[in-house]
Amino acid sequence: MAALSSRLAAIVDALPLEPHLRVLEIGCGPGAAARAVAARLTTGHILAVDRSATAVAQATAAGAAEIAAGRMSVRQATAEEFALEPGEEPYDLVFAVRVGAFDGRHPEAGRRALARLVAATRPGARLFVDGREVALRPGPSAA
Repeated sequence: MAALSSRLAAIVDALPLEPHLRVLEIGCGPGAAARAVAARLTTGHILAVDRSATAVAQATAAGAAEIAAGRMSVRQATAEEFALEPGEEPYDLVFAVRVGAFDGRHPEAGRRALARLVAATRPGARLFVDGREVALRPGPSAA
């Protein structure tokens, strides 16, 4: 397995990971960050998703050991159409690196994707985009 780039290593290192968390990565590419997260999970799980069938195939092949251990799974989906499958538990933490729906390149897709993530996460879940935390749900209004 290739070493994680310094940029991805810094992003993964900054995530508030705990061994039991359910983590969702949007835009996993070949799955390098997902594998690094899976290595830090014991009873938790990471679902790595990407819109590209090629990326999903690469992530699945590269993550075969993590998938076999039950700490990782891979699915083809877009951020703006992502939905939990029947019986799938919601996620505690979501992260995305260089994903157009979240970095401002495609604002309408970003609005749709955010709504999908709210529906797929637990209350109190956290979203990190390109290494910084972004509000997933609106905070309490000022009185």
